[in-house]
Amino acid sequence: MSILERHRKLTAIWSSEPGFKGWFSTVNHTDLGRMFLVTAFFFFLVGGVLAMLIRAQLATPDSAFMGPEIYNQVFTMHGTIMMFLFAIPMFEGLAIYLLPKLLGTRDLAFPRLTAYGYWCYVFGGTMLLVSMFLGIAPDGGWFMYPPLTGAIYSPGINTDFWLIGITFVEISAIAAAVEITVSVLKFRAPGMSLDKMPIFAWYALVTALMILTGFPPLILGSVLLELERAFGLPFFQAELGGDSLLWQHLFWLFGHPEVYIIFLPAAGIISTVLPVMCRTTLLGYGWIVAAIVALAFLSFGLWVHHMFTTGIPHMGLAFFSAASTLVAVPTGVQIFAWIGTMWKGRPELRLPMLHILGFFVTFVIGGLTGVMVAVVPFDWQAHDTAFITAHLHYVLFGGFVFPILAGLYYWLPHFTGRKRFFRLGEVAFALIFTGFHVTFLAMHWVGLLGQRRRISTYQAEDGWTAINLISSIGGFVLAIGIAIVVIEVALHAVTANRGKRNPWKATTLEWAMMTPAPAYNFASLPHISSREPLNDDPDLAVRLARGEGYLGDSGPGGRRETLTVNASSGQPDYHVIYPGNTRLPVFMAAVTGLFFLSLLLKFYWITPLAVSGVAFLACRWVWTLGHRGDLPDQPVGHGVALPNSIAVDHGSGWWGSLFLLTANATFFGSLLFGFAFLWTVAPGWPPPALFEPSLLEMAAGLAAAAASTAAIRRAIRANRNGQTVMPSLVLAIAGALVLGAVIGSLMLRTPGPSAHAYGATLLVLGGYGLFHAALGALMAGFLAMRVRRGFTSPVRRAEFPIVRLWIDYLAVVGMLVLLAAHVPGFLT
Repeated sequence: MSILERHRKLTAIWSSEPGFKGWFSTVNHTDLGRMFLVTAFFFFLVGGVLAMLIRAQLATPDSAFMGPEIYNQVFTMHGTIMMFLFAIPMFEGLAIYLLPKLLGTRDLAFPRLTAYGYWCYVFGGTMLLVSMFLGIAPDGGWFMYPPLTGAIYSPGINTDFWLIGITFVEISAIAAAVEITVSVLKFRAPGMSLDKMPIFAWYALVTALMILTGFPPLILGSVLLELERAFGLPFFQAELGGDSLLWQHLFWLFGHPEVYIIFLPAAGIISTVLPVMCRTTLLGYGWIVAAIVALAFLSFGLWVHHMFTTGIPHMGLAFFSAASTLVAVPTGVQIFAWIGTMWKGRPELRLPMLHILGFFVTFVIGGLTGVMVAVVPFDWQAHDTAFITAHLHYVLFGGFVFPILAGLYYWLPHFTGRKRFFRLGEVAFALIFTGFHVTFLAMHWVGLLGQRRRISTYQAEDGWTAINLISSIGGFVLAIGIAIVVIEVALHAVTANRGKRNPWKATTLEWAMMTPAPAYNFASLPHISSREPLNDDPDLAVRLARGEGYLGDSGPGGRRETLTVNASSGQPDYHVIYPGNTRLPVFMAAVTGLFFLSLLLKFYWITPLAVSGVAFLACRWVWTLGHRGDLPDQPVGHGVALPNSIAVDHGSGWWGSLFLLTANATFFGSLLFGFAFLWTVAPGWPPPALFEPSLLEMAAGLAAAAASTAAIRRAIRANRNGQTVMPSLVLAIAGALVLGAVIGSLMLRTPGPSAHAYGATLLVLGGYGLFHAALGALMAGFLAMRVRRGFTSPVRRAEFPIVRLWIDYLAVVGMLVLLAAHVPGFLT
């Protein structure tokens, strides 16, 4: 087969539907990555317009440009859009587009999950934008502190838009994090061990794991606050045993790791682009990986430094102050490694390098001011002033936007296959850099003079007029620079100025393909022996196009296929067949959106219908996978034959379930943390009436949990031995249902959920356990149907370990819920 014939055959297999319809059915990571990036950049422009409205309002004292109500909506939506609808989705889009190309594979682990996450992001973001156009946008700040955002002080629907819309958007973040984690660990080119991965893959992996463990506390906080607003459950009302500080703890358990979730992908761009701009290799690869991991761990240990002024004990102040200072060490390791890379190389001041230098200046200033606010006495003075706003923007804009612009200009030839014709980028950089520093250095200054953040106006006699005017002028200069970037990218897209395939002479795998990238990425997959594959073999692209790598032919029957590797060593592991284009993800996202809209608009009669729809589509989603006959080992080239993913214990679905349960367990752990926090700190505890403990109820629940886990293990053994598995699956279903009945009884006996936070918390704990009992029974029942329809055999066994994971998790959750409810009663 000639190279052209191979290309045409692979294109026919992997391409999306042509035209507008293809947007709704594509599951190809290249298309979805571009869609993510374009959508995120659109939200960035919307957030930028809102920022200009804020600066217009503050440019003069006693401004009548906006009233306080509109101003509160504008600054709330600005922060919300930039944090939730721009920064994280921009990382997700870049990772979705780049990772398979960097890792030498054809697609991500779960293409349909990527599409579902994208449409959840679009629908959730649209929900928030519609609220703004209707004049009922969130107005409690992007941090939504109660009691300000409770039903008493914010009775309208504004806050509900934020709570429900953000929860909807974060489904997208969790989906992308699972996708990225499994893809980096398993979907790599053969030979690419962990120590040979591109550095950007390390950054993406750690960031995805941080999303899985950092976002669930905020999701929990949003759920609890919405339950309080909608049903009167008093989690944050001090007079009924709640505490508004619980929200701050849950929010900042997310909020401070969020800063590093935003910074780390940007640092990954720097570590990828900087060596190319300096014509050398990255200095200190191992040290940088260690710094990434250390930064991830430390970021979860300093959330309380946002709460230094709330009256926490002095020991806590000292601990979190030290942790906040210590986090500068792994950041410094990366910065010094980058400086060393420049020192040993030959830096070329091309446009990506200019943005990298802008990042260095801006981020270092932001880091230094961050160390300042980590010192408790200074933070007491500067807290909630414009100084903190300026510090935040130095870290986030300097630490994210400048690297994103560097990456934009670096990978733009890859996106389009063209080179720049109009040289507007250098002018844009000068305006962005100058405008940014004028804006936010002035904000540091006025903050030290006492200007509070989030104020809609000020008096002329305060002495802040000239500084605010200078800051606003700088903001508009910055906006003009961003507008020029948009213009240049648009001109680049319409100007047919064909460029070289690898204009930067880079050594990573994304440049070993045609540009713009074909739908299948690589005609055959490479074998990797170092971190610089194109440096080792300059002709690698040609050899892969000829089909001289793994999976050199398109596969029997024209299937979309790839292979996975051992997570550590990079040795070939199993063969994967992908599903094709489908509209199932957009339909499922739409029904998920209907569920959230029913909650938002209080149309609760629609909620069960939406839940049923999601369950039906999820079953349909999974039902289309698998085969009714055993597949032989698939030859993948180089004398290697691999089993299919349905014939292994730990296939892609098992890995995906493992990391989804990681996020799930973090959510549950945060709920237990909230229960313990209220019990020990909140006023009005112990509660007026404790749950009446029952040894019989506990014993029944524990027995049901044990029976379900034992039954699923027995089913796995029976399937492996070719015996009937139906009795064991029926027992697993019965165990899950009995455990659910016990938890349901607990919920019915919960004392006064609306009268005290104790009963409200027990009710939510019980609801969580009941949901997972129903889910465990549904999954075991679904597996029984698959067995009956012939989708399993002693060889096709991959579905059993997945169900076992969820049943085991149900058992643990059920026991912890029962203990949380019964033990306090036994102790008293």
